[in-house]
Amino acid sequence: MAALAPPPAPPRVVPGDNDDKKRFRMRLTQVMASMATLLGTAWVCSLGAIPAIIALAIAKHVLVAIFIMGIGVDAPKTTEPGR
Repeated sequence: MAALAPPPAPPRVVPGDNDDKKRFRMRLTQVMASMATLLGTAWVCSLGAIPAIIALAIAKHVLVAIFIMGIGVDAPKTTEPGR
């Protein structure tokens, strides 16, 4: 029976430079965009059932996009120093 080699180790995550201002601005942008989405959806829900259904469907997609932006899926890839 052949022996399998272990998988390669995952790349090390290096904290890099300390850009607290940039992270704070990103979080603030996320909170403000989420609040604007929720308030706009609440206002449209007051217009009736059909607009409410459409607004909730749109708000769901917008909030997921804000979440995905926050976890860094679209962030540029950074390489580990020394590689």
